[in-house]
Amino acid sequence: MTESSPKKALYIIVNVGFADEVAEIMRKEGSGGATILNARGSGPMPKSILGITIDTEKEIILSVVDEEMSEKIIHAVRQKAGLGTPCNSICFTMPVDKFVMTHVSAPPDGPTK
Repeated sequence: MTESSPKKALYIIVNVGFADEVAEIMRKEGSGGATILNARGSGPMPKSILGITIDTEKEIILSVVDEEMSEKIIHAVRQKAGLGTPCNSICFTMPVDKFVMTHVSAPPDGPTK
């Protein structure tokens, strides 16, 4: 991924416990990595079964990818983990206006004082 090519922020929302599966689908499509966030949905009210409340826990996989890569990933996720699967994923993208890769590393001659 280069800093100059158009980028998209790719968001994939999944049922709790499926983020690693979706991250693996993304890797197979060429994504370099992702950030996984814990979340809670506010859709239908939580269900209560035998006095135990089941909340609508979710996980969000966030990655910044090239525009072309985002389409490949969305297609793969839709096929393997989309609506109607236990993962029940929802994907969307947002444009990224500025993207700068930052790396923290020691100079070749070692750290400077």
